Order: sequence, then C-alpha cells, then structure tokens
Amino acid sequence: MKPRVRAGTPREIGPLGTIVSRAAGRRMGTAPPNVFTTLGRHRRLFWRWLLFAGGLMPGGRLPRADTELVILRVSHLCDSDYEWDHHERLGRRAGLSDADIARVREGPGADGWTSRQATILRATDEVVADRMIGEETWRALERELRVDQLIELTMLAGHYAMLAGTLNSLGVERDQPAP
Repeated sequence: MKPRVRAGTPREIGPLGTIVSRAAGRRMGTAPPNVFTTLGRHRRLFWRWLLFAGGLMPGGRLPRADTELVILRVSHLCDSDYEWDHHERLGRRAGLSDADIARVREGPGADGWTSRQATILRATDEVVADRMIGEETWRALERELRVDQLIELTMLAGHYAMLAGTLNSLGVERDQPAP
C-alpha cells in the first residue's frame, strides 16, 4: 500500500523528534522508524502518545515476554506487518523463542503455551474481538496477574489495536534496515 501520510522530514518533525527517531532507529537496527517520523508530523499528539506508549512498553509492569506476546498477537489479529516486524525482534530480545513467535499466529489454543501464556493470549483475542475480556478468562487472569498488571494488559492490547489501525490507515511503510 502506498503511504497515505508520508514520513516527515526533520523539518516537519522538529529537532527533538529527529533526535528521538534516529536514536530509536539505532536501537532497532533500522533507519529512523516510520512510526515516529509519520506520527511526529503531529508533534503535540506525538509526544503525548510516546509518553503513554512508553509507559506500557518498555516501562510497563508486565514481564517483557508477556508484553511481547500481547503485542505480537494484536499485530497478527490486526494485520499490522509494521508492528509484527518490530515486535518479532523485540520478542526475541525478551526471551521468546522462534517457535513461540511463530505459534503466536496460531493463538491461545496452540500446543506449547503455559497456562499463563494461553490465558494472556486468550484475553488479548477477546479485547481485540469483543472490546472486553469475558468472565472465564478474567477469572483465569486474576490467578496469574496482580491488579496493576490486569489494568496494564487491557490497556496494552487496546493501545496496540489502536496503533495498528492508525498505521494501517495511514499506510505507514515498513522500516528498512539501517544503511
């Protein structure tokens, strides 16, 4: 898909946006991420979003492997190749195996998940499909997560579904490896 909103130039995203985008690209091994350079064209909203998003990942209270399972599952459910590309790498860094990452596409019923992982994936599916976690899944989550983690899980899944819709709608192009 051709970008509907092209990535911003340094002039359009500003000096601080340029610095942050370049630093994020170096960390990811890519050029400045198109998510930053595209959303950065709305500077005021970009900084507020970045603060919120950073509070969920990497600054959240869920273990990083759990966080990456949620994000990968949302990426798959929402057909967000952009998110998948980034979080496939981040998932490996968080300790997910290649088999785990591939199995995310099969969902919570796939063989090989722990009870906790399957429950987290089921909750993610329910947030994306129904905008609500069902009672049975909620009770299972309560056995696995603290209250702050329950809140975070729902916001994480919802945020990444929103972000996937934004990236897909704007036509944000997948990032290229760093030169």
